[in-house]
Amino acid sequence: MQNVLVKIGVNALALWTAALVVSGIRLGEGAGEPWSTRLLTILLVAVVFGLVNAVVKPIATVLSFPAIVLTLGLFTFIVNAFMLQITEWVSGAVGLDFTIDDFFWDAVMAALVITLVSMVLNFVMPDGD
Repeated sequence: MQNVLVKIGVNALALWTAALVVSGIRLGEGAGEPWSTRLLTILLVAVVFGLVNAVVKPIATVLSFPAIVLTLGLFTFIVNAFMLQITEWVSGAVGLDFTIDDFFWDAVMAALVITLVSMVLNFVMPDGD
């Protein structure tokens, strides 16, 4: 259970960092919302992002394997951007404040930021597996 909470925390911090760095990503920016509501939104979007990565990402990775091999792994950022788009769609359906303006530039740059932040955080706080 603690491992799941750590992964949600890492996802939340990575998504929040991407929203701060990439101008086309908005996460929990409701006008006049208290910090507790914004934090809850960030955590719930992180849960949705984790579920999308657990369910959809393996299928998308297998289907895009030729493109990943052809681009020497760089197509993985496009797959990650697609996971962000699915997260945006699911989050919007359940009423969470998470939007991406443009797929290619904003989502791909956010995927790059999320990958870097997650990599650093997972290096600092290993799973223990």
